[in-house]
Amino acid sequence: MESKHLKHFVAVAQHGHFTRAAKALHIAQPALSISIKKLEQNLGVELFRREDRQVSLTDEGKVLYEHAKRILQQLEDAQLAIDELKGLEKGEVRLGAPSMMGSYFFPQILMAFNSRYPNLKLTLVDAGTRDIRKMLLNGELDIGMIDDVNVPDDLDTDHLLQVEMLAVVAKEHPFAKQKSVSFDAFFDNELVMFKPGYFHRDFLEDKALQCNKEMRFSFETNLLPMILSIVKNEFAITALLELVTQNEKDVVGVPFEPRVKINLSLAWRKHGYLSMADRTFIDFVKQYT
Repeated sequence: MESKHLKHFVAVAQHGHFTRAAKALHIAQPALSISIKKLEQNLGVELFRREDRQVSLTDEGKVLYEHAKRILQQLEDAQLAIDELKGLEKGEVRLGAPSMMGSYFFPQILMAFNSRYPNLKLTLVDAGTRDIRKMLLNGELDIGMIDDVNVPDDLDTDHLLQVEMLAVVAKEHPFAKQKSVSFDAFFDNELVMFKPGYFHRDFLEDKALQCNKEMRFSFETNLLPMILSIVKNEFAITALLELVTQNEKDVVGVPFEPRVKINLSLAWRKHGYLSMADRTFIDFVKQYT
């Protein structure tokens, strides 16, 4: 079984089409078909169902697909490790962070890191922690910021900081004068929420079930400025991290009762290869905080 055949197999599986996969691989479609046929002959099974120009994985193909992705990622990691031993740095850090952390926590850190290491490229991807976990496991990200709840076994984590989640309201809202807010009272209000996949959205959905309350919201968006604008104009209230209210003057953060503390960590693939740039960034963030 050659890595070339596995690469071709994964491309067809992901595109669901031989012609599109061949184009992405920059090879001729007949050559791709021959490569897949050889792989099937070597394994003694059919990997794809071929119907009306579309292809789908057989049960055997589905099993191979999960292994093939890991094998190709490991080969890429091995090449990166050898390149670094030859003095060739990867030179890029692909970081995933939820919107609030990307907007209020990381900007100064990224600018300071860039000033110290100007030759290293930084790519920040805004996503919910659920998607960040998937992207880490798929090799789309090198490092991600996630919450410490139900961390997959295939990820390693290093605790970074603890943050508090607050009820966030306009200055004129009755909650703004209170020292704390119960979840029962919070869920009685119209809400504006991030879409599913963000750790605080998942937390609030679980909390609503525990309180036997229905979450009422007319607004759902991942755009943090829009969420803040809706709250400021008193169309709804929301729940955000304390660091947001520390930087936004026109909204008020009120602690929940009981208070909500969230542990956030930097995470990476347990069996993946952390480049010199990645390790340097992790150490820098920990020192900076």
